[in-house]
Amino acid sequence: MEAETEQKIEKTVRRILEESNMDEMTEFKIRKQASEELELDLSKPPYKAFVKQVVQSFLEEQHQKEQEAAQKDENPEAEGAQEREYDDNGDLVICRLSAKRKVTLQEFRGKNLVSIREFYFKDGKELPTAKGISLTEEQWSVFKKNVPAIEKAISKMESRI
Repeated sequence: MEAETEQKIEKTVRRILEESNMDEMTEFKIRKQASEELELDLSKPPYKAFVKQVVQSFLEEQHQKEQEAAQKDENPEAEGAQEREYDDNGDLVICRLSAKRKVTLQEFRGKNLVSIREFYFKDGKELPTAKGISLTEEQWSVFKKNVPAIEKAISKMESRI
């Protein structure tokens, strides 16, 4: 199998795995979807074995990431729990996107919200503006699930330029 073909297959299979619900996906379904996308019969022996290897590698990586995350949850001091940043409203700052924009996790009326918002300074305090969006856990889950599709669309747009 050519290296270029191998790379295309691996990239496609990994993307499908990342976008899939792992409770419903099977190796057969992945191979079938990748075959359709690549217009290549991946049920033939050398391809089938390679797809199986890519799937196993992906699953092992996911398992390792889950174990690492579980260890961090069990021992938060090891990852610098003291370094957590909270804003002036007491909301957890997940990350800063720029000097004026940040992602926070807040509770509002009993619901957890992921907030992506612009902030401004007044009287020494950093305050939120109306420019931004707050997503419920359900909305965040839908958004997160569609990030690969967004990235794919961006790549397509960039390739046109």
